[in-house]
Amino acid sequence: MESFTLTRKEMACLLLALDGRHSQKPLQVLQEAWNKSHRQACEAGTTLPVFLATDVPPILEKLMKGIEVKGFSLQEIAALGQLIEYSNLSITSMQNWVKRDFKPYFDCPKLGKKYSLNQAALLYIINDLKSNLDFHSIGKLFEILFNKPETDHDDLIGPMELYASYSFMFEELDANNDQLMDTVGHVIGGRKQDNVTENVIRAFADRAAEKLPHLSKEQAEALRNVLVIATISIQTAFFHALAKKYFNATLFFKPIPQTTDS
Repeated sequence: MESFTLTRKEMACLLLALDGRHSQKPLQVLQEAWNKSHRQACEAGTTLPVFLATDVPPILEKLMKGIEVKGFSLQEIAALGQLIEYSNLSITSMQNWVKRDFKPYFDCPKLGKKYSLNQAALLYIINDLKSNLDFHSIGKLFEILFNKPETDHDDLIGPMELYASYSFMFEELDANNDQLMDTVGHVIGGRKQDNVTENVIRAFADRAAEKLPHLSKEQAEALRNVLVIATISIQTAFFHALAKKYFNATLFFKPIPQTTDS
């Protein structure tokens, strides 16, 4: 069966919708995401049979029923995370993050036995950043952005807002691939082109940081740099997924040694 997939922007919109901070309801976000990735079926009027052939995990069924959700179990966060394109998120990894590597941010679920939407976003951010950074480095960035882990009131930007900012930024950059990326989203060119690419990404990040006027110059610069890192990390995740796909194809189609009867 086909898997239900979401871009990072769509996942960010879903989290914001669940928190009541989006113009659409969660179901509308999911409907729009599915229709966008199945344009041919929509135009041909075959949406029902195509959707019936789509694997819908229990957590999505819950959201489709319109059940109010303000938090998730770790298993549900993992199930949602596995829907994100070019993502490789496992429940085992997340258990290590919440119990060891990033324990101060997950010392206890924020909603009874459930993790908050901000904590879910934080796990997705960790998963993206680990494409390019080790956990110690990610922790240093979190110290700058989120200050005291036990409270959200002193954050430069909330985890959901951060996730949405770089996800929206990446999608806009990807849509403008004539100035930045080729068909697989990768820059082609020498050092001069690399400098142009960096400047374009930084310009997008600057605009995103400017939307938070309460930040000092130093704080805005720190946020801009994190947005640049996160955007590049999404691209890295794509190449990891592409390399793995070719590796699996190589193993699957490798020549099988001929055996000779004695």
